[in-house]
Amino acid sequence: MPLSAIRTVAKPQNGVGAFILQCKRLDFHYCDWAGSSRGMKKFIKTNLAIFAKRNPQIEITVSPRPNKHPVIIGHYINGRQKAICVRNMTNNEVKQKADLLRHASGEKLQRLNKPVMSLNESVRGIWSPFHGTKIQI
Repeated sequence: MPLSAIRTVAKPQNGVGAFILQCKRLDFHYCDWAGSSRGMKKFIKTNLAIFAKRNPQIEITVSPRPNKHPVIIGHYINGRQKAICVRNMTNNEVKQKADLLRHASGEKLQRLNKPVMSLNESVRGIWSPFHGTKIQI
């Protein structure tokens, strides 16, 4: 009687097989009148078309927001939003913040208790100073 192996199915992980960008939309809000939107308006006029051409998978919306500071809002596929205020920033700083939101995952920032995160538990178990032979002094 032949033995059949148990078939295992791999868990889908981002980056294995195909990469799915987590950011689905970026909203750029600015004020036409206020001076704090100077860098945002320059970014929209000069660099936004290049940014949009390099990231065709992201929907980009630009809308004026009178009497408010400029804000970039990132919408992610997990339903979360992240907003960054870019008041009084230069054109290049606004571009860096847009790249930051583009590369973010949309998850909340988490404090890591362990330096290494893994899906698989340790084979050897967790080390403790009470393991092993006792040393007599």
